[in-house]
Amino acid sequence: MIFRSAREKPQPEQSGGVAAGGTGVPRHVAVIMDGNGRWAKARGLPRVAGHRQGAEAARKVLRAAGEAGVECLTLYAFSSENWRRPEDEINDLMGLLRFYIASELDSLHREGISIRVIGDHKAFQPDVARMIDKAILRTASNRRMILAIALNYGARGEIVNAARLLAARAAAGEIEPGEIDEAAFDAALDTAGLPPLDLVIRTSGERRLSNFLLWQAAYAELLFVDTLWPDFDGDSLRAALADYAGRERRFGGR
Repeated sequence: MIFRSAREKPQPEQSGGVAAGGTGVPRHVAVIMDGNGRWAKARGLPRVAGHRQGAEAARKVLRAAGEAGVECLTLYAFSSENWRRPEDEINDLMGLLRFYIASELDSLHREGISIRVIGDHKAFQPDVARMIDKAILRTASNRRMILAIALNYGARGEIVNAARLLAARAAAGEIEPGEIDEAAFDAALDTAGLPPLDLVIRTSGERRLSNFLLWQAAYAELLFVDTLWPDFDGDSLRAALADYAGRERRFGGR
């Protein structure tokens, strides 16, 4: 079970509320899940052990996010740069992806979670791509929460693809170049239809976005924590949400 029952689930105003001058519960939280390899190395374990524990951390964070009233959780699971990793590690990651889709899909569907993918998962092995397509289709009508998974994703590539799409539409006479504005660009991105991004969390002590949601993060709050991803849990997520709730977002207004 991902969430508590609806009767037990805290409402957004009860999940930390809005501090004086603060922000409240973010609608959309994105996480750069960093530190799996270092977690495993520190324990003398193979890297795949870190990835397995990281998947468990993702389950805990999804549960906590849903209970707090977050509408959308986006997890950076596999970047377009991750293809540079050793083939054995990539195969291990694909195996874990197969396992967790197979083991978690029924539960996610029962809990009303809609699965979205940003990035080009069609580049994965055919059976993995088919499993992902099945998960997206099966959960498409769910409305309780969105779990967006970034797979074979890179923000620069996403922006280039959106520009190409709009250029092609303009060349075909479907739109005038002057009609291309921020809203049109938003609609051409992989994240079209998701709530605006409010909070980006990166674990493991790194202080960069690493080609993740660059357009969407223009006015998002950023939170960098030293915890390695496999050790990040529901309490860690609640602490991050409390930090966010105490901030005042100005969007350049003052």
